[in-house]
Amino acid sequence: MNTVIVLFNLKPGASVADYEKWAREQDVPTVNALASVDRFEVLRANGLLIGEGKPPYEYIEIIRVPDMAAFGADMAGEAVQAGAAQLQKFADNPIFILAESI
Repeated sequence: MNTVIVLFNLKPGASVADYEKWAREQDVPTVNALASVDRFEVLRANGLLIGEGKPPYEYIEIIRVPDMAAFGADMAGEAVQAGAAQLQKFADNPIFILAESI
């Protein structure tokens, strides 16, 4: 199972309420509906387990992908591309990490 992890902060001036509403109502249902995705969730960081200060990223997306080839094909779809464009309006230089279980 592959996992795509996306780390990001909102762009300056982006509305937390608008982003979270869009994520809950549009992004999460759209990505979870893809046949190539086992599970997708968006997390809001709310602190550090160890240490002081705030986390370096405000949001974490976790996408569980059993078949990366199928996921790549799904990513080319119109709904996903529209969602990706919307995410770019909110997210300030998101980092996309591809990971796998060891």
